Amino acid sequence: MLLPGTGSDEVFVRTVFERPLRALGVPLIAPPPPPGAALAEGYLAILDALADEHGELLVGGISFGAHLAAEWAVRNPGRCGGLLAALPAWNGVPGPAPASLAATLTADLVAGSGVGAALAQTDGSPGWLRGELDRAWRRHGDGLADSLRVAAGRAAPTSAELAALAVPAGIGTCTDDPIHPTKVAAEWAGALPRAALGETTLTALGADRESLGRATVLAFLRALTHP
Repeated sequence: MLLPGTGSDEVFVRTVFERPLRALGVPLIAPPPPPGAALAEGYLAILDALADEHGELLVGGISFGAHLAAEWAVRNPGRCGGLLAALPAWNGVPGPAPASLAATLTADLVAGSGVGAALAQTDGSPGWLRGELDRAWRRHGDGLADSLRVAAGRAAPTSAELAALAVPAGIGTCTDDPIHPTKVAAEWAGALPRAALGETTLTALGADRESLGRATVLAFLRALTHP
């Protein structure tokens, strides 16, 4: 099961990961985000229910979705068969992490002026990103600000917690992404006992969404075959 990032949705997750996973014969489960303040605990409950039904899970996500998947894996090491973490944004408490600050500012703008005003602030972003945000933010509707705040304030697993998670893990990064620094992805890959780092760029992601999925899945395969 793979989870989307802050303010994103399962549509983007499918665009990034569905075909790379299908090439391995792995079906993708990507449920829509629970609304508003229920975002984190709702997703963790879905992961619990899936593990109860299916047993061991391959879990992961993008940005905050990667954090939640890793949090669940740390809590449930016996039920996690592997981790696909694309664009992790921080370790432990968020502090001044760029992704946390951006989510907080966006939440304040949405709460004060509405989704339309927040979307207007993305005019300088690449067209593909504006399109993704326009779809996903409008789908979150009235719950967007609360879900952004949940993500902005929630701690990710610490490096020590990741070090105790002995499952194969693929960590994906865009080397030109200032919001999800490659330094953080490298710290995740260095902390996890069986992990590899896969790299792409935001430029490549704009032209081909699957580039991030391929980089993450290929890193997972390296971790799986070279323990």
